[in-house]
Amino acid sequence: MPPPTRPGLTVIDHPLIRHKVALLRDARTSSRDFKQLVSEIAALMTYEVTRDLLTEPIEVVTPLETTKGEQIARKIALVPILRAGLGMVEGIVQLIPNARVGHIGLYRDHKTLQPVSYYFKVPTPAADHRFFMLDPMLATGGSAIAAANELKQAGARDISFICLVAAPAGVAAFTAAHADIPVYAAAYDRELNSLGYILPGLGDAGDRLFGTK
Repeated sequence: MPPPTRPGLTVIDHPLIRHKVALLRDARTSSRDFKQLVSEIAALMTYEVTRDLLTEPIEVVTPLETTKGEQIARKIALVPILRAGLGMVEGIVQLIPNARVGHIGLYRDHKTLQPVSYYFKVPTPAADHRFFMLDPMLATGGSAIAAANELKQAGARDISFICLVAAPAGVAAFTAAHADIPVYAAAYDRELNSLGYILPGLGDAGDRLFGTK
C-alpha cells in the first residue's frame, strides 16, 4: 500500500523504515533502544531527503591515477529543535560528517499555549547553508512553525523539515505557514488526541529519548 500523500509532505516509504518505526512505537522499547532507532531512522531518511543536493566536480588521486569525482557543493546545517530533535543528529552526522549543527530551543507557554523561544544559534551566514530542521514529532505544528520563522529571520533561504511521525493537523498548519519548506516524515499518523499527542504515535519522544517523565 503506497504511503498517503498531502501537498508539501513526503512520506519516505521503505521496508527498513517501516520496521524500525514499529519498534519505535512499542511501549516496551527501552530508552537506549529508542535512542538508537531514532538515530537509525533519521539516517535512512537522509538518503532520500538529500537526493537533490548539488555537487561539483573535483579531481581525486587514487593509488593508481588521477580521476574525476564529485563533492557536495553546498554547506549543510542541521538544526534540531530542542530537546527531542537532538536524537536525530547523530545518525545524520554519520552520513554528512562536515555538517554544521545549530540549535533552536522552544517551550510552550502554559497560559497562551504558544511556543516561546529561549535559545537560537545557527551557522552563519545562514543564506550560504542548506538547512535541515529536525524534530521527531510534527503534532500541532506550533514549534516547527516558530522554528522556521526564526530560521528565515536569520536569513535562511533553503530549508527542509525532517520528522519521524507527522499528524494531519500539524502538516496542514506547517505547510500553510511555510509552503516553501518541504516536510519529510517516516510515518503519517491518524490524528491528535485532546492533549495534542499524535495517535497512534509513539508517546513523548523527548521523555523516551532521555528517560524522563
